[in-house]
Amino acid sequence: MKNLLFLCTGNSCRSQMAEGFARKFLSEKFNVFSAGIAPTKIDPLSVEVMSEINIDISSYKAKKLSDIDKIDFDYVITLCDHAKETCPFFPAKVQLLHKSFEDPHESNKGIESYRKVRDEIKQYIIKLKDDLVY
Repeated sequence: MKNLLFLCTGNSCRSQMAEGFARKFLSEKFNVFSAGIAPTKIDPLSVEVMSEINIDISSYKAKKLSDIDKIDFDYVITLCDHAKETCPFFPAKVQLLHKSFEDPHESNKGIESYRKVRDEIKQYIIKLKDDLVY
């Protein structure tokens, strides 16, 4: 199986959601991980909106790259512009992809912004299923 990493700034929301969806839709072909450039803690609203669609990420923890640096990744997907700009070096064999999603915490629209980002990430992960090489 190939290794897939979702990378964001805080590993508190978008990358956690992506990990949850990828574990649901891609786990037959990929070992799925997420991490942050400067991890904080998982956002409770992320947990809430994922639970609304029966994906439990309540046990997930924010991780820094050094927590998973022994893993050879095949794909690294940055989910925010800051992570893309500050993404550390990965070996040449790693395919780097980028798809920026709005930070729902910064939108000041409450839980609706989390639902919107959740749904956008879900569609992106479903499309990845067709785009990634196993």
